[in-house]
Amino acid sequence: MFSRCVVRSATATSPIQTSFLRTRLSSFVGSTTARQCRSPISSPQIDGRRYISAYGYTQAKALVYSKYGEPKDVLRLHTHSISAPNGTQVNLRLIAAPLNPADVNQIQGVYPSKPPFETKLGTLEPSAIAGNEGAFEVIATGAAVKGLKKGDWVIMKRTGQGTWRTHAQMDESQLIKIEDQTGLSPLQVSTVSVNPVTAYRMIKDFCDWDWLRAGEEWLIQNGANSGVGRAAIQLGREWGIKTINVVRERKTPEETEALKQELKDLGATVVVTETELLSGDFKNIVKEVTKQGKEPIRLALNCVGGKNATALAKVLAPGSHMVTYGAMSKQPVALPSGLLIFKDLVFDGFWVSKWGDKNPQLKENTIKDILQLTRAGKFKDIPVEEAKWKWDTDATELATAVQGTLSGYRGGKGLLKFEGDD
Repeated sequence: MFSRCVVRSATATSPIQTSFLRTRLSSFVGSTTARQCRSPISSPQIDGRRYISAYGYTQAKALVYSKYGEPKDVLRLHTHSISAPNGTQVNLRLIAAPLNPADVNQIQGVYPSKPPFETKLGTLEPSAIAGNEGAFEVIATGAAVKGLKKGDWVIMKRTGQGTWRTHAQMDESQLIKIEDQTGLSPLQVSTVSVNPVTAYRMIKDFCDWDWLRAGEEWLIQNGANSGVGRAAIQLGREWGIKTINVVRERKTPEETEALKQELKDLGATVVVTETELLSGDFKNIVKEVTKQGKEPIRLALNCVGGKNATALAKVLAPGSHMVTYGAMSKQPVALPSGLLIFKDLVFDGFWVSKWGDKNPQLKENTIKDILQLTRAGKFKDIPVEEAKWKWDTDATELATAVQGTLSGYRGGKGLLKFEGDD
């Protein structure tokens, strides 16, 4: 019993700490017991390799925080042990986890959803595990698990479950199984539950499209090169909805044109810069592409706010909707009264986390639909900047990758990719 307890508390993160722990054990229980316990309390990092206990406990690491602040200041790596699963428990190994802006906002303490600070992992202070989205592989199951087996891929059913960790133990009920891994990459699975689902539901739920007029109705969106924006472009192409897409100018005209072409290759009908959107000529651009308004712009997707959002609203057809799902400019959505009085526009907000928690089965069905489109080659991968997470990767390197999530003009979405064994 004593050796088992030692394994659970063996959270030493350096050879010095491990040596100290061994010394204390030797003086406390005598040389014979110390020799028996030496293997379970070995350093979790020896020659860069992860240690697996002979008692069935697996060493794991998690990016945690015990107070709010910038990721580079508050994130730390916590090493802990995971027991063999019992009952309906499932042990998981991380495959990949995206670094979303909302994850960083959560760490900063400015996001509405805040995971609880707890000591379940044995942290000295109550802490939360960062991350809300990711793909995991099942490495062991409890005797009462019915729908999962070793080797299956899963994602989290709800937000706030903590995905930035090498290994986890969850109840089977907390997971969504990827029924068919064929043709799917870790990137595609790990990023499916937030951005593509957001685009899918906003297009489906906030506009009563006339599907008999496929190819004759439009949506307009800002932040078009984001994960949500790219998903909306491809769904629009698939569903016969034309798109006007607004992006920020890049550092050079050549880079701006390259980005425009990249989005057109995904299926974007029109791509304009924010400068063009805010210019006096934008109305003429819209009239020309919509055949003098005969093809109505029925939906606007806004993740920027400020003047950018106002400009989107001004070109909407009467009775249309604007859905706001982000506020990158940190400016309020300013609406001229005439848009409300004379055009009867409707302004909505959408938060995929709250929606998914209220509609778990619909969320699962949406994910399955998106993955089917992905398998069929109708959903292209988003650009990513990988941060490789090996067992000996230090906390500073991981926190730096997280901190960069909110920097402008990134080459792609940040992605933690774990490279380790079971």
